[in-house]
Amino acid sequence: MCGIVGYVGDGICKQFILDGLARLEYRGYDSAGIVCIDPKHNHFVFQKEAGGVSLVKKLGETARFDGHIGMGHTRWATHGIVDQKNAHPHFNCDNTVAVVHNGVIENYEALRKELLEKNHHFYSATDTEVIAHIASDLYDSTGSLDGMCTALVKKLHGAYALVLMLEKEPTNLVALRHRSPLVLAQHDSSVYVASDLSAFSDKASSACFMPDDSFAILSKNSVKLFDFEGKPLIPMFEPIDKKYIEIDKGGFEHYMLKEIYEQKRAITRTIYFCRLIGSKNGQYTDSLVDSFKHSEVNDEYSDQIWRHLGLSKDQVKRLKNVVLLAAGTSWHAARIAQFFFEMVAKIPCQVSLASEFRYMPFFPKDDTAYIFISQSGETADTLEALRLVNSFELPTVAITNVASSTMVREAGGFLPMQAGPEISVASTKAFSTQMATLYWLAHRIALERNTISWNDMHEAEEDLFVAAEILETVIENYKIKIINELAPKYAQYERFIFLGRHINYPFALEASLKLKEISYIFSQCYPAGELKHGPIALIDDKTPVVLFSILDDVLYWKIIANAQEVKARKGHLIIFAFEGQHELIDLADTLFIIPRVKPLLAPMAMTGLMQFFVYHITRVLDRPIDRPRNLAKSVTVE
Repeated sequence: MCGIVGYVGDGICKQFILDGLARLEYRGYDSAGIVCIDPKHNHFVFQKEAGGVSLVKKLGETARFDGHIGMGHTRWATHGIVDQKNAHPHFNCDNTVAVVHNGVIENYEALRKELLEKNHHFYSATDTEVIAHIASDLYDSTGSLDGMCTALVKKLHGAYALVLMLEKEPTNLVALRHRSPLVLAQHDSSVYVASDLSAFSDKASSACFMPDDSFAILSKNSVKLFDFEGKPLIPMFEPIDKKYIEIDKGGFEHYMLKEIYEQKRAITRTIYFCRLIGSKNGQYTDSLVDSFKHSEVNDEYSDQIWRHLGLSKDQVKRLKNVVLLAAGTSWHAARIAQFFFEMVAKIPCQVSLASEFRYMPFFPKDDTAYIFISQSGETADTLEALRLVNSFELPTVAITNVASSTMVREAGGFLPMQAGPEISVASTKAFSTQMATLYWLAHRIALERNTISWNDMHEAEEDLFVAAEILETVIENYKIKIINELAPKYAQYERFIFLGRHINYPFALEASLKLKEISYIFSQCYPAGELKHGPIALIDDKTPVVLFSILDDVLYWKIIANAQEVKARKGHLIIFAFEGQHELIDLADTLFIIPRVKPLLAPMAMTGLMQFFVYHITRVLDRPIDRPRNLAKSVTVE
């Protein structure tokens, strides 16, 4: 989950690399480093640091060198503790080969043992360092960069994106990609390489996403691309049409708080964008939020929607199953969406953790749509699951927030969320727009299958707008009380239990995750109906229980019974209830009341308030809210 930036050209590279690393810190921020070739002596000069999120700034202040060729790295630790020795770049024995790496070398222990037997010595505990040693030996034996690369890829097992520099090749960068993203770019005589287009999109004019299982030899004015057998490939450069825009906090204390408040707008944008997919010449602009007029309803409109999703109307009508695959917060959104597909579209829906899916028996079915959900579109587990399904030539759809991502390029079709850039590691608006996108899609499939009418479809879209409005309104209703009273009170507790039923159980899982990942307070979530089957032993007056109500007349009374079980054992109840649920409201020690919405949109209505509550508990604890320890925004390793 590391970030890589490289440059070669006539210009000097240090500031560009530092700027690129700052933009890639979402991929990891345990440590950072930079290396250049000194243009006077043709030797490596480097600086690397371990610590917190100010590393890149520190590098800029302390690295007193520059060059015309260089590379940098920001790390999320997989092998070896977080310290300076394990920070990238890594070198061979005599410091003549440097490497930065994103991914995992699965056979590094065997390679390390082999190298030790050849009298190589190691400085770090990482898997990455073996690459520099092997590359050094292979360059000496083959005498060329392309020979080194074709031999190197036969040695390495795992997933990796690599950039190497050699003192003996002071005008070249070498980039290799196997199942981890790398993108190349150029402008005039300058050539760039990075993990993400955002690292250089405001400096380069065109970009090429490296194909899987390829390597490139980069020099000023030159990009030579090869497959892993050494056969030349034609690099497919395309104009960069979206420049990186520096996102500030807009007056908010943290990006997370800003993004909590952006959810209403993001959901609205997402639904208008979904509507426009089938428009003949429809293009999304901000003004359309207020002025959108629905396209004429006809077959061409429907055909264009399903083409965008990589499906046909006939496939949609023949669907017998939907499979949703995701990880982390996206998995919680998928589990919520299971209810949308089964209750609205009347299609059986299976939800799988991407990390488990590949290692379970797979029974391919051509009457099933496989939908892959990821904020970044680079989540390694989800990508590998996508590749498995693609190998059977089955229908695959990506739902992601990044239209240039690997997942979008590899899926049969895609439906982009319109959350906009999400800077905070803890997901907020991406989660709510995933729910909105999946709710819309379930209804659109139901419409195509004649399960609902066009009026029902329009009503569903309007219901989403209402839920988005309530999401924001309830924050304002409880804002002062949370900041002044509730957050200081609950920041004193060391553990929490979360409970939910039906569609609100996966939402409770997401709430529990939010508290864990940013406050570092231990929390555990259970289906409320399972409370008496073991977890009830944990109930005491030192463990607040957060209970999410539901808008279902039968299950509501079950939730009340669960609340009474907690109270009977002197438990402390924090209840998210809906208007009119007086029986449940009377049992609360701390109460949040939410206006009623359509039952399937209950999680969306509660989302903003839940996030705001957790945010302020964490703020009282003075944790690094936007960059929690040990986490990264884009999880690009298994």
